[in-house]
Amino acid sequence: MRNFLKPAYILLLSALFVSADSFADDRHKFRLARQLSVFNSIVKDLNLFYVDSIMPDKMINKGIDAMLRNLDPYTVYYPEEKSDELKMMTTGKYAGVGSTIRFHTDKNTTVLTEPYEGMPAYKAGLRAGDAIMSIDGTSVIGMSVDSVSDMLRGEPGTKLNITVQRPGTKKELTFRLERESIALPPISYYGIQNGNVGYIALESFTENCAKDMRRAVVELKKQGAESFIIDLRSNGGGLLNEAIEIVNLFIPKGKTVVTTKGKIKQSNEVFETKREPIDTESPIVVLVNGQTASASEIVAGALQDFDRAVIIGSRTYGKGLVQTTRPVAGGGFLKMTTAKYYIPSGRCVQALDYSHIIDDGKTTRVPDSLTNVFRTAAGREVRDGGGIRPDIEPRGEEISTLIYNLLQDMAVFDFATEFCLKNDSIAPAATFTISDETYAEFGNFLKERNYSYDLISAKRLADLKKIIELEGFGEIVKDEIESLEKKLCVNLEHSLSHFSNDVKVLLATEIVKRYQGQKGEIVYSLREDTDIKESYALLKDKKRYIEILSPKE
Repeated sequence: MRNFLKPAYILLLSALFVSADSFADDRHKFRLARQLSVFNSIVKDLNLFYVDSIMPDKMINKGIDAMLRNLDPYTVYYPEEKSDELKMMTTGKYAGVGSTIRFHTDKNTTVLTEPYEGMPAYKAGLRAGDAIMSIDGTSVIGMSVDSVSDMLRGEPGTKLNITVQRPGTKKELTFRLERESIALPPISYYGIQNGNVGYIALESFTENCAKDMRRAVVELKKQGAESFIIDLRSNGGGLLNEAIEIVNLFIPKGKTVVTTKGKIKQSNEVFETKREPIDTESPIVVLVNGQTASASEIVAGALQDFDRAVIIGSRTYGKGLVQTTRPVAGGGFLKMTTAKYYIPSGRCVQALDYSHIIDDGKTTRVPDSLTNVFRTAAGREVRDGGGIRPDIEPRGEEISTLIYNLLQDMAVFDFATEFCLKNDSIAPAATFTISDETYAEFGNFLKERNYSYDLISAKRLADLKKIIELEGFGEIVKDEIESLEKKLCVNLEHSLSHFSNDVKVLLATEIVKRYQGQKGEIVYSLREDTDIKESYALLKDKKRYIEILSPKE
């Protein structure tokens, strides 16, 4: 008798669980339908009864944006008029004039910062430093960079007039441009460095970037490259499939690179290498920093998990989320997070917990104490959460207050513009230096502007002074505070002398870019790069390289 009852009992329990799940699901659907009805009712009533006419498109778009802010920053709605932004993110292509722009506070307008070689702005004769006054007769003075950018973009083949004020000229200049499809190269530069090291700067994971990467590796090997540096610093990621293809260049066929897990079955996938690699032996260094994210972390993490590369730099951003796009009514798109990804060792690098957003919009970061240990293919210890931890973390140099302010205030940018007006050419990036004469000219340039900036130390001292007075010690330490206040004031001549090496590098980088473009800028920057120097030293020391990739006893 007991044998007959047991299956029935199990069946009954199973039915109860199914019923409970079904009830919860029905309850969720009911609540969703009810809230959609509430939203619809409010919009209708506002349209009928509100004292002024409403703009439904603007209102609903704002409502959608507010709703999505409660999820994560990667879930975004793109209405039809902004779908080009999404296209650019995935393909690296857009239609426009082909130049970076930035708002110049002193000029109260947007300036061109880098017209790309061979693209409409460059071909028309526009230069870095040109202040945009109007576009097609419409003044852009005081207008935001985003608004100006929207005006510069448009359908390929369409024409526009840009009126600029060029430094060194009194009369405004007008240029006629034809918009083109702009494709930003995913690899900004590659070449042989330090004798036999193949250096590749990969900027993004857009369509076909893996093919460009393959081509770069093959060409560098033909040129004598015996090892490689793959620079993923400040690469914010992109397409997952391109990341897998790049890993496949260095990892054998049939290896699992990424596993994705989401709410629905379709989000659960396993991605493996499907081709024969082109190089499984050459030593590799991958450079990362705090802005290395998403697909970049997949490449860096997978090569680390397979013990195929040494990671150098600072801890990566920690984005372990996968986004997909879905078309929505009205011609727009919804880009939303549908899964988390897990790299070969089984770890997820996601740093922020978006499932528990605090009321003020802040999220909590996974503390290091709660991360879990995983193992690489060789048995090395690695951890999940909080991004990819480098194998080597060179001691980074802190940015001085002077350097920060020179960048923010566009003082270096403006000096470079004046320098270009006076000099027709400069030495190649590999040998160019800022002379003492040029550096003195920069100092005079700042003095003529009455250049000054706020010292962080002075601000902190002011805060400390208030606390001391609140605690009743004001009179006791009055003399000491006054002495420090006199000393902690901007002495431009002293600052320029003390930080001369850093300022010269800053000046040289901007000036080289004006004459020799992005490639020249990279070539120059490699000369002063701490991470690069560490990479060269490691790639020369084969014993140390092997030791790092070997499990600790």
